[in-house]
Amino acid sequence: MQAWRNPYAVSFAQAAAGFTAGKQTPRDFLERCIASIDEYESRVRAFVTLDLKAARKAADAAAQRWRSGRPLSPIDGCPVAIKDIMATADMPTQMGSPAFKDWQSGQDAACVHALRRGGAVIFNKTVTTEFAIGFSGPTTNPFDPARTPGGSSSGTAAAVGAGMLPVGLGTQTQGSTLRPASYCGAVGFKPTIHALNTAGIHPLSATCDHLGIIGATLDDVWLIAAQISLGIGSPGYGFLNGAAGALPVPVKPRRLVVLHTRGWKEIDARSRQAFDAALGAFAKSGIAITTVDHEPRVQAFEDALERDIDGALDIVAYEMQWPFRDYIARYGELIGTRIHGLIKRADTMMPADYSALLATRHAIRAHCRGLLAELDADAFVTLASSGPAPVGLKESGSRSFLTPGSWLGFPAFALPLLQGDGLPFGIQLLGADHRDGELCAAARWIMREYTSAV
Repeated sequence: MQAWRNPYAVSFAQAAAGFTAGKQTPRDFLERCIASIDEYESRVRAFVTLDLKAARKAADAAAQRWRSGRPLSPIDGCPVAIKDIMATADMPTQMGSPAFKDWQSGQDAACVHALRRGGAVIFNKTVTTEFAIGFSGPTTNPFDPARTPGGSSSGTAAAVGAGMLPVGLGTQTQGSTLRPASYCGAVGFKPTIHALNTAGIHPLSATCDHLGIIGATLDDVWLIAAQISLGIGSPGYGFLNGAAGALPVPVKPRRLVVLHTRGWKEIDARSRQAFDAALGAFAKSGIAITTVDHEPRVQAFEDALERDIDGALDIVAYEMQWPFRDYIARYGELIGTRIHGLIKRADTMMPADYSALLATRHAIRAHCRGLLAELDADAFVTLASSGPAPVGLKESGSRSFLTPGSWLGFPAFALPLLQGDGLPFGIQLLGADHRDGELCAAARWIMREYTSAV
């Protein structure tokens, strides 16, 4: 089996190594991205807003700073995709909803502000499903236009997958960063809940909403996450574990625990074989692999997840009552049917129901931390999607493999290592909360070693 290789991918972190030496400039890098936009955007349809004049101006300013030896940060001059539920002072924020057509906040979201402080080139807004939870937009998969790019961060993932940008922002309340990253052959990162500042991002669920990053390389993803964290912080949380001007050093995982959930009922034989081949490669390289077959404590944890995971959507429904009750009252049928259905779901819940859901999640979090500690394991390993992207654009794919990590609020990476029928899909690493840097170190080792191990 061959590991996935994206023929379109562009990496800012790799290009930046040549900026100081004068071999290329941020403007050169941007023009390469614009050439890909010109070539692929009519098919992929990743963007709702583009301002190339502003992009070139920002890239030229970054080039001057690099020439002077004074870049603002490691991502100075990096073009970044911004999901269109994130406020931008100079561009509309339309949430994928006709109710918000041409709406403009007049200010930047905290994450956008932090990126601008680091010199990032902010010049676009990418397609999102409606409010990151409703009907899908027009974006197609960069490797097969008949297939979904995943959602809700569809435009960001497709833009990265097509090489139109090196990295971009998404969000994840259930599966909206890691799933599209998996389908589009990109790296996805969902940090510990609240580790990255979400102010200025349209809310869904206060205890499930994550700011996520999707990029062509793990280096690009981590450097963007670190800049957001260090550039603005996160109120009441502080800073992303491991955030710094340099990347975490790759560290070989000691032990990975295979996590089987209901998603395994959805995959085909070839996808399962690809995952098993990856596990075999990891074991051959010296990583201990623990499965339910020889560890009853893993079975107990999987049973607990299966018993309680449906409460994840109930939490989302209860927490999204504001502002969506108001939106439904004001805009009626301009608000999609899925959102209407979730608010009706909240109508069936009492305060005691919500309190019980939070208590259950608290217990599962403790169970998860305890299991990793007892087994001396670095992370759980599973799939980042139910195989390659399915055909069709109306649905954005199953969330079964992603919901547990979002419900827990624990950090996770989607690593684009697998393929089936010439299409990519990812492996998911899920770690304990507040240990994002350690999980990144393990992910970097796996990404570096995988090709030689297979």
